Amino acid sequence: MNLAATLRRRATETPAHPAILFEGATISYGELDARASALAHALRGHGIGPGDRVALYLPNVPDFAVGYYAAQLLGAVTVSINAIFKAVEVEYLLSDSGAAVVLTLAELAGHVPRERCPALRHVLVCDAAAGAAPAGTESLADWLAAVPAQAGPLEPVERRSDDPASLLYSSGTTGFPKGVTLTQHNIATNVATAAAASGYRADDRLALFLPLFHVYGQNYILNGAVHAGATVALFRRFVPDAVLDAIERERITMFFGVPTIFIGLLGMDLSKRDLSSIRYEMSAASTMPEEVSRRWTERFGRRIFEGYGLTECSPFAAYNDAVEHRFGSVGRAVEGFEIAIHDEAGGERPRGEWGEIVIRGPGVMAGYWNRPAETAEALRDGWLHSGDIGRMDSEGYVFIVDRVKDMINVSGFKVWPAEVEQYLYRMPGVHECAVYGIPDPVKDEQVAVALVATPGSGLTGQQVIDWCREHLAAYKVPVRVDVVAELPKSATGKLLKRVLREQAAAAPTASKKD
Repeated sequence: MNLAATLRRRATETPAHPAILFEGATISYGELDARASALAHALRGHGIGPGDRVALYLPNVPDFAVGYYAAQLLGAVTVSINAIFKAVEVEYLLSDSGAAVVLTLAELAGHVPRERCPALRHVLVCDAAAGAAPAGTESLADWLAAVPAQAGPLEPVERRSDDPASLLYSSGTTGFPKGVTLTQHNIATNVATAAAASGYRADDRLALFLPLFHVYGQNYILNGAVHAGATVALFRRFVPDAVLDAIERERITMFFGVPTIFIGLLGMDLSKRDLSSIRYEMSAASTMPEEVSRRWTERFGRRIFEGYGLTECSPFAAYNDAVEHRFGSVGRAVEGFEIAIHDEAGGERPRGEWGEIVIRGPGVMAGYWNRPAETAEALRDGWLHSGDIGRMDSEGYVFIVDRVKDMINVSGFKVWPAEVEQYLYRMPGVHECAVYGIPDPVKDEQVAVALVATPGSGLTGQQVIDWCREHLAAYKVPVRVDVVAELPKSATGKLLKRVLREQAAAAPTASKKD
């Protein structure tokens, strides 16, 4: 098997059908396959073959898709690197993966410390003109010019189902990033399940502004679209007005985001926008607050579908839900997967009681790249241990309580930030919020809040504290509230509570703040 065989099939069956729309240009399936094949020939001519790692240090540009499928054609393993990473971070991922070649842009090439990455043989600049690559790099144009005109399409190299296909690195919030090793079988089966669950059609146009280095953008959207023969409308990043303009202009039909993006859109005046082409919205990568989901449904008359999973399961494991949607839930296990709630000893918890969410199924990773001890810790007794705390109702619907590492311990009482956030979203004037723990010499930890207020609301920190005192148990009431212009977020739109904790530690004397 080979993941690139799907692209080849689409290029053969519907060569003129648009595969990618990008900044006014259209790349057909035939053209995308031809570009990937030409690059694969060039890579092979420079000694890249099955099992070699090919790093993609690229933003959301078509060259990412070309590089991805070129590597897959050869049976190589793609390594995805966040395009906002700098030299130290890039060095770590290139060295850890043992990448032999990295594809990048001229503006990023200076962050590739080639001399400190012993396995790295080539730094290939995708946007450099022939003969004009920056010092210490090579031009993709020069490589392609050396490919014989008669080379023709490169046949996908046959791979075993358990051969690694992709390394996607964890966020590293608890230490150095770990390379999640996804196999050919992991990705192929998960992509097929995702496309079926979301109901992709060949005439769909999928908005893709989520980063391609992340498993959601890479597998669920890009690979899912190719699986279905659909079209991807590719954006460098999420810029609301630019994306909304494109929805109107390109008649985009499917919109994929994370909770913070939907929260932002709810705060905009969309009354003059023609968004009638959209038939489907989906949120994943972070837990959707129930109140936000309800407000979206009330405003637009359709629900936001929700997916749940981890990079470690390719990522799709649960879906809310093709049959019955339940607000506040991430849904039920998708085809081929099992989800259970375990206690600390590994026993299954009764329905309705919370514990750690564990997962098994065809998308679960082979392991962490060259990290046997951490692989053994994550994969125990056939289950992937998610690090998420949740509960399951009698019909198998999963409800996320929070991340284990985000739990706040107040004098021995457990406070789950997501629970407090759910209540805060019901408070008038709260546009977006994040609850986190801060150290306390007496109570171990206390609750803190950072929030963005609805424009014109005049919301103050003291008002938030008073509201919480009225609605929540005393130990859940925040001792610190910061009303801020924006909350820190990752490239995927996840709230960075680690940054909030660091900021609070730098200003320990502030107990509350308007």
